[in-house]
Amino acid sequence: MAHDRHPAKHQMKIFGPAALLVIVAFVVAFQFIKPAPPDRVVMATGSPEGAYHGFARRYAAYLAREGIELELQPTAGSVENIRLLRAGEVSLALVQGGVETPTDADADGVALQSLGSVYYEPLWLFHRRDRTLRDLRDLDGLRVAVGPEGSGTRALVARLLRDNGLAAETANWVGEGGQGAVDALLGGVVDAAFFVISAESPLIELLLRHPEFSAADFARADAYTRRYRFLNSLLLPRGALDLAADIPSRPVRLLAPAANLVVHPDLHPAVIDLMLQAATQVHRDGGWFEEHDEFPQPALLAYPLSAEADRFYEHGPPLLQRFLPFWAASLVDRLKVMLLPLLVLLLPLLKVMPPIYTWRMRARVYRWYDELERAEAGLADGRHEPQWVRDELDRIESEVQRVKVPLSFTDQLYHLRQHIDLVRRQIDAAGG
Repeated sequence: MAHDRHPAKHQMKIFGPAALLVIVAFVVAFQFIKPAPPDRVVMATGSPEGAYHGFARRYAAYLAREGIELELQPTAGSVENIRLLRAGEVSLALVQGGVETPTDADADGVALQSLGSVYYEPLWLFHRRDRTLRDLRDLDGLRVAVGPEGSGTRALVARLLRDNGLAAETANWVGEGGQGAVDALLGGVVDAAFFVISAESPLIELLLRHPEFSAADFARADAYTRRYRFLNSLLLPRGALDLAADIPSRPVRLLAPAANLVVHPDLHPAVIDLMLQAATQVHRDGGWFEEHDEFPQPALLAYPLSAEADRFYEHGPPLLQRFLPFWAASLVDRLKVMLLPLLVLLLPLLKVMPPIYTWRMRARVYRWYDELERAEAGLADGRHEPQWVRDELDRIESEVQRVKVPLSFTDQLYHLRQHIDLVRRQIDAAGG
């Protein structure tokens, strides 16, 4: 009896078409895989000496550990950052809350999205002590540094001054901010200067300690926060900077928009998750006005919160990114659509194909039972002579010996040969 020592070719005839079907399904599913996240992202910041740029460098260091280059593009400030985002020249930016009005935001149809606010940006107004400022209306006629064109400081100050009945633009407005505004105060070029800057900035410490200047108290801070939801009212306690020197010598109420991480709607979702993880690490410790773990948060938003950010605040980082490197987590997340062919086709096929294979192998043997039965029936009803039946049995046995089946099915051949021999014995017993 010939045994099939190499059943793989028979198995391929059975399993091959099923495997081909699964491969085709995988190829089709591959068309729906999300594109890979970029390995380089451009972020608009602000002045290289400013807080935005400093925080952006820390984000870049975090992303670099995950294999993504965050290229920083210095700018004049929030207004320019928004312009670059809308033009698609950058994918990510830090933006001061309240720079754009809702009408401005819908102007060109680019739906910018916020990933959340990351820290407070206090609005400071310093003026010469010989000038009495009870509120912003007292700035009328004074020379005021309002920040350079394109800066968030100028955009916010212009809005607040308009609310107080002051002209949108006057000859007394000086387009200086940061160190330039401080120099203008010290040099007597301006009588007052606005800053949107951290309380920990050396410029703020310099002005708080300077005997000729005073920090204005926003006595109507609560009114501003009712009008503008992007503003917060903060309190700088007496002596917060220096208890021994009692600086400041009185509590100072401040207005504060919040810095927002803003993205172009085309930014890859995986990069959004990674940026939020970076922001969490960078801002979780807080500062003078921020509590521990207060930021980032899905409030004080400059733009609608992105869906990916909403999921992040609700559930935390994606499960895969908690345990795998970013590139591996991103790859697995993209390939999970490939599980569909596996679940829909491969698992049922794995259940169905072994019985089909078994049936095919047994069918090689069982088909001879039909001929054996006809020969035996012909003998029983007298239609065939015993010798013809013997010749038929010899033919069947000879062909059966040439049938090749895997070793696991040879017992079926032996059973067939025993049944052939049984019919021979019936002929002998009948005297044929």
